[in-house]
Amino acid sequence: MAKTLRGIGFIACVALLLVGCREDPPQALGTLEYDRISLPAPVAERIVKIAVKEGDRVEAGATLLVLETTRTDAQTRASEAEAQRQREALAELEAGTRAEQIAQADAQVAAADAQARDAQAYEARLRPLGARKLVAAADVDRAVAAARSAEARLRQAREALNEARRGARSERVAQARSAVRAAEAQADAQTATLRKLEIVAPRAGRIDSLPYRLGDQAPIGAPLALMLVGDAPYARVYVPEPLRANVTPGTAARVRVDGRETVYRGRVRSIRSDPSFTPYYALAGKDAARLSYVAEIVLDDAGDLPAGLPVRVDFETAPPR
Repeated sequence: MAKTLRGIGFIACVALLLVGCREDPPQALGTLEYDRISLPAPVAERIVKIAVKEGDRVEAGATLLVLETTRTDAQTRASEAEAQRQREALAELEAGTRAEQIAQADAQVAAADAQARDAQAYEARLRPLGARKLVAAADVDRAVAAARSAEARLRQAREALNEARRGARSERVAQARSAVRAAEAQADAQTATLRKLEIVAPRAGRIDSLPYRLGDQAPIGAPLALMLVGDAPYARVYVPEPLRANVTPGTAARVRVDGRETVYRGRVRSIRSDPSFTPYYALAGKDAARLSYVAEIVLDDAGDLPAGLPVRVDFETAPPR
């Protein structure tokens, strides 16, 4: 009987040891996150006003920072003036030649006609004299050349009159219209840049970071403000490779947040198909050498939990067959 009891006790101890040595089911580790928005500097100008502090909640459209507007405002006015100049040049072409210019061209035709008649008459008088050797042949040649030159100037004056009456060519008008559109687009771009010097919140959220201070001049593209947006945080976790086959969008999950006793319910919003190596903070035993897949989990009733808290996730998946 004593041997039997000792045998049962030994078996129970072995069973307890086996239970104690059994590996915990794999979990996905990660952190709580919010969608993050970066508001870059549109131009390299000094910060003249900061209307918020880090941690403030703001509504969409609220002013966050204001940059100096002097130079951009001047560039905007110059662009608008250039656009107006191009519009006036187009209007001049479309209006055609003024009546005074047509009258001037008509008068030039009359003057060229008179000169041509005089040159022709002189040539007509000189030709018989040249034939009779009463004048030098060179004088006759000069008279002929002068008559031909006068006729050419007359034709030139008549063509100038026709051009004045017909107005600008359609191609020149089309080019002027294109120049107007280009100048107006440039003016619109400068106006948009001027409006962007008042940095506003594109969505409701919380100010996470203000990297620059009053008076700083950030380079173009540098983040002037970083915002956390969204009604609630989500968990970004690294799913170990053995769990990947059973985790898909919509899979239910239990999320445990460090420092909180509550177990939050959630569902997988997305999971990447391309793997990466497990990050350093998610290393646990054999997982250090495994691939992992980044997943995002939407939490139910997460409230206003802060971003960056570590989380552990169990997935409610069906057992593999």
